[in-house]
Amino acid sequence: MPIHGHVMPLVAVARHFAERGDRVRFLTGSRFAAVVEAAGAQHVPLPSEADFDDRQDWNLTFPARVGLKGVKAIAFDVEHIFVRPGRSHHDAVMALHTDEPADAVLTDSAFAGGAFLLGNPIGVRPPVVACGVVPLGIASRDTAPYGMGLTPLRGPVGRVRNALLNGLAARTVFPRPERKANEIGRELFGRPLPFPAMDWPRHADLIAQFTVPEFEYPRSDAPAHLHFVGPVSASGSQASLPPWWDEISGPRPIVHVTQGTIANRDYRQIIAPTLEALAEDDVSVVVSTGGRPLDTLPPLPANARAAEYLPYDALLPKTAVYVTNGGYGGVQYALRYGVPIVTSSGQEDKPEVAARIAWSGVGVRLKMERPSPAAVGEAVRSVLDGPAFRANAQDIAASMSNAGGLPQLAQLVDQLA
Repeated sequence: MPIHGHVMPLVAVARHFAERGDRVRFLTGSRFAAVVEAAGAQHVPLPSEADFDDRQDWNLTFPARVGLKGVKAIAFDVEHIFVRPGRSHHDAVMALHTDEPADAVLTDSAFAGGAFLLGNPIGVRPPVVACGVVPLGIASRDTAPYGMGLTPLRGPVGRVRNALLNGLAARTVFPRPERKANEIGRELFGRPLPFPAMDWPRHADLIAQFTVPEFEYPRSDAPAHLHFVGPVSASGSQASLPPWWDEISGPRPIVHVTQGTIANRDYRQIIAPTLEALAEDDVSVVVSTGGRPLDTLPPLPANARAAEYLPYDALLPKTAVYVTNGGYGGVQYALRYGVPIVTSSGQEDKPEVAARIAWSGVGVRLKMERPSPAAVGEAVRSVLDGPAFRANAQDIAASMSNAGGLPQLAQLVDQLA
């Protein structure tokens, strides 16, 4: 999918395969051509009808979305951003495979073309690997529907809750997207899809989830082809040290706050309330704008410093609390260094990320997209004063350090191919 948080982990994957001598073709949005080529892969642009710019407001890309809220907005996004482009995804991959057969296709789990690729028999299509660049979304009797941000309930009560909620979602959110998916299935294969389109990774040949089991809900009905390979480093350490770096080297705790590289147009989500909440605290607040100009930030208090990008491999070992709006890749990066987290609950997959932060005990979840400064300040102070959060985060860091990472992913792909 031509979405930054989906592309960059797979750029790291592409670089690993290219560096070991594999031939890598990378099908994604045209705006990512340079970064793909720099990784040693051949960039192939998505067909125009599936090639959108994720930096643009979705309402500008999809004017029919304007005014939609709640369930209607979710249903529209599932249908138009994910399912409808799936036909173009499928056709583009199969055309590449016909032109030069592939030993395997690795794709992010939101790439709906994966659902339609699986409609072809193996041999006609290459093996398909669903890469988990967002929280694991496969349906399960042990989890609530994806997107609700609900943590598991154990036992029969939890399963009854999940069954009721899954039935509700099937009646309210997914009818139109599923009708479209089945229409595409009939066009391609003369039959509807045999499974829900957005649950296609369960039916892939392999699921490689880019985290560790300690940060994912247990599922008694998980497929045997699900593997946890640990976080896949993207570009977090590429930035240079900012000119003010030595100013944060004192004894004060460092609180790092960011809204990532895409959901950073509205600083009220987490950056602005964090700056206001901690202005008088004895901490150093370090802000990353994710590429936006620094003059777009609200006024910085005396204890804050900012940069467009920061070198995470240098910053995170010094960080006491990581404050975020819930981007999956950034959270995985923080946990690699055992940093506890405070998160708001935004849109897209962010409520699911936030729920896992609370469930795993590595931080505090604020159940709102734009929390108040008071709520942020209370959460940050509770994490600073609560050693259990850091202990839990360090336990996950230890598990991540033992995960197989890119070499394990490559071994799995080799076995599959």
